[in-house]
Amino acid sequence: MEIGHVGLYVGDFDRMLAFYRRVFGFTITDMGRDAKRSIVFLTADPTSHHQLVLVTGRPENEQHLVNQLSFRLKTLAELRRVYQRLIEDGVPNLEPLTHGIAWSVYFPDPDGNRVEAYVDTPWYITQPHRTRIDLLDPDADIYARTEALCRNMPGFTPLAAWSEAVARNITPL
Repeated sequence: MEIGHVGLYVGDFDRMLAFYRRVFGFTITDMGRDAKRSIVFLTADPTSHHQLVLVTGRPENEQHLVNQLSFRLKTLAELRRVYQRLIEDGVPNLEPLTHGIAWSVYFPDPDGNRVEAYVDTPWYITQPHRTRIDLLDPDADIYARTEALCRNMPGFTPLAAWSEAVARNITPL
């Protein structure tokens, strides 16, 4: 297991985006903007869709800066074991999802911090995307449903091809 990415609530979205791109050479892999929020996914690793997520919503008078803590697992079986432990421990508000690029479960830790455990899929689709899944289904069913979903979404490509394209855009340190 490794820490997969960090999400930060930001006040000045454009300034924070420019800062992280300039200082660390991150490239934008996806961005979503609407009247309610802006979110951007950034990476400096062509094998990782995002290492940093910036999202609007930082409260002005509160030190609530971390959006979530994410743990990248190696296999769907590992994710299923984590999910089963969460169920057994009675953790509330479990959200098992596919983002197309990953299978995830979101949950609160005992202090209420947002935590994600996830596994990458072999596909890329434009982000953000969220579809609920059942992590107790057999692997073959989860793979088949996710691939079918991805093939019908904008930006669909195998992850290896997406990684090669992103690699060309990353500014070396």
